[in-house]
Amino acid sequence: MRFCLAFLLAPLAAIAGTWWWLGAPVAMPPSPLAEGARLYCVSYAPFRGAQSPLDGGTHIPAQQIEEDLRNLAKLTDCVRTYSIEHGLDQVPAIAARYGLQVMQGLWLSSDRIRNEQQIAAVIDLVNKHKNVVRSLVVGNEVLLRGEMSGQDLAAVMRRVKAAVQVPVTYADVWEFWLRHPELRDAADFVTVHILPYWEDFPIPAEQAAAHVDSIRAKVVEAFPDKQVLIGETGWPSAGRMREGALPSPVNEALVMHEILAAAARGGYRVNLIEAFDQPWKRRLEGTAGGYWGLFDENRVVKFAWGQPVSDHPHWKLQAAGGLALAAIVFASAWWAAGTASRRRNDAMLWGMVAVMAAVSGIFVGWTVEKAAYESLGAGGWVRSAALLFVGVAAPIVAATLLAGRFPLPRFADVLGPARARLPMPALAAGLVLVVLSAIAMQVMLGFVFDPRYRDFPFAALAGAVVPFALVALRRERRRMPAGMAEKVSALVLALAAVYVFFNEGTANWQSLATVACVALLSLTLLRGAGEPETE
Repeated sequence: MRFCLAFLLAPLAAIAGTWWWLGAPVAMPPSPLAEGARLYCVSYAPFRGAQSPLDGGTHIPAQQIEEDLRNLAKLTDCVRTYSIEHGLDQVPAIAARYGLQVMQGLWLSSDRIRNEQQIAAVIDLVNKHKNVVRSLVVGNEVLLRGEMSGQDLAAVMRRVKAAVQVPVTYADVWEFWLRHPELRDAADFVTVHILPYWEDFPIPAEQAAAHVDSIRAKVVEAFPDKQVLIGETGWPSAGRMREGALPSPVNEALVMHEILAAAARGGYRVNLIEAFDQPWKRRLEGTAGGYWGLFDENRVVKFAWGQPVSDHPHWKLQAAGGLALAAIVFASAWWAAGTASRRRNDAMLWGMVAVMAAVSGIFVGWTVEKAAYESLGAGGWVRSAALLFVGVAAPIVAATLLAGRFPLPRFADVLGPARARLPMPALAAGLVLVVLSAIAMQVMLGFVFDPRYRDFPFAALAGAVVPFALVALRRERRRMPAGMAEKVSALVLALAAVYVFFNEGTANWQSLATVACVALLSLTLLRGAGEPETE
């Protein structure tokens, strides 16, 4: 027993040390805001939980908007809205009570009838609240979506401009302003969106502020007679990595600090996107789309200006869960070793079990964390539950196989009539391996055919694949060749891994970790099954 416990200390130390390192707060630059100063403006959408503008029946009550604006008034001088639907026409009147100004949005689309209704209503709203409305944004990314031509948009802008007494602009990704100079005369000023994470060639967080600064300079050069406002910029706190652009709480805080500092040095104005996380955006833009807020969806602020930020603030709980799993893995191996003193004192065996326990113990907390912010809808939660299941079950059953010298069966034995003759530990492990292989194929085929908004499940895969790979390394008295199901699965995984490697690039460590796990799983499946050792 003492021999086994001695080997347990190493993975316990590795788990605790790794999570201490992952959870350590990262220092931020000094606050970019002068003492008592507030942000120039932030994008505001009031939707919480299941509320969504994609549901035509959604209407936000005034009390909810008032609660939001009361909190935002402590942080900013202005909020930017994007439409007047779903109760957002109440924003100017409520904003006035808290000393806030509004960049009022007018939503335009390809629906001409709806556009006319929106135009008339927004003109009336702005004229009623001209002392509150700072400017009117006529259309948001309608050119990007291809729903209007530049000429038609310019005509609408001139028409609205003649009917209101506030400055008029249009907001879009910076490239579309450069492509449509016909908007110049219709706009009182230029509003550009510069989102380094969403660029066609994504910009890493540490380069984001310099990128925003350089793109703004390019737009200023193209429109020397116009004021240029950065109408949207920011960074997501969660979501999939795009090349070297990693969403995280630390990177979100760092990017916002550095962009605002650059704006202060350059003397220009910035509207941050956005005030609150918007869960509904995840249906359109993947996980990252829902996590751009200065506050989370529960209205809890994510960071304080100038203060350290942690990517894993609950790391102690995650470490505790990993330590518990590691103990269970060792207990399973001890039970499977039975009374055979040779096995219970086998340094090679316990060394391999220690590696299983360390890897799974480190990654199980990460798997739970990712499930909390990546799961969307019933299907998303089922997927996360399946990933968590294999991440927890795999090291336990693999340790049992390794210590008990049970065979790792082929898929045909697990799913066919022969399953009745399998030892229970072998059957359990075989079923977990089947589920793991199915999940891995679903994940990788998704990255092949529709990758843009998919998250990389590297944590769950690492915690599940490494234990089975260690079992596959075990020397067998006799090894049966891999079955046809294993060969086909391995081929599909290997080909998908090669494609994803080249498609995502070498800067994306989430992709590299996922590809490495899948490649290791492919080799494990090809290794073949073994027969039990006889004493």
